[in-house]
Amino acid sequence: MVSIQTEREVEAPVHGSATAVGIDLGVVRLATLSEGTIYGPRNSFRQHQAGLRKAQQSMSWKKKFSQNWKRAKARLACLHIRVANARRDYLHRASTAISKNHAIVCIEDLRVRNMSSSAAGSMQSPGSKVRAKSGLNRSILDQGWAELRRQLEYKLAWNGGRLIAVPAINTSRTCPECGCTGQGNRKTQARFCCVECGYEANADLVAAINVGRAGLARIACEVNDGVSRQQQEPTSFAA
Repeated sequence: MVSIQTEREVEAPVHGSATAVGIDLGVVRLATLSEGTIYGPRNSFRQHQAGLRKAQQSMSWKKKFSQNWKRAKARLACLHIRVANARRDYLHRASTAISKNHAIVCIEDLRVRNMSSSAAGSMQSPGSKVRAKSGLNRSILDQGWAELRRQLEYKLAWNGGRLIAVPAINTSRTCPECGCTGQGNRKTQARFCCVECGYEANADLVAAINVGRAGLARIACEVNDGVSRQQQEPTSFAA
């Protein structure tokens, strides 16, 4: 085997689009863009859940480390690979379309590990609604939010764009028209209705709009900080 390493200079890519978009991630909708585009959930694990359950039961009935047990384990591993490949393919399609059509993408800075933590608790202090939380955790992990963010980050860098992560707090409870923030603005999981101005829209769309505005505000702050630093630096003149 021969390994050859070369070096070449590559110009910084310039994105062909100058648009910015905010993205709200969810379970009912994988991604809702602030300009109205919706990417539905793939739910690859849910589609293969029955087959995975049967394969796991078949493996548990066999003697451990026997030839039949090894074959059952291989079938189960193939199903898990199929689930992961289907999810990854769908995320690649979505991230490619978003990165090509938008130069700046603002996304929620979600802590998936904390959001999908178990609610079982301990023997001394058992948790509540464990079954419901377990189903929610399964749905969250089935979407692949972290993988979508990872793909968007490097694909935007390839195309000359930028990914901005903003805090997700109150993004779906803040009115994009008047700025009113409150729990009463979100009457249901899917519907937003401002208690001050009466603005109504889908809650995911409202969150995407607020995420996009927060990301653009962060860019504006970075630009202003850079200009102020340049003005504060002393200018040296040659004698």
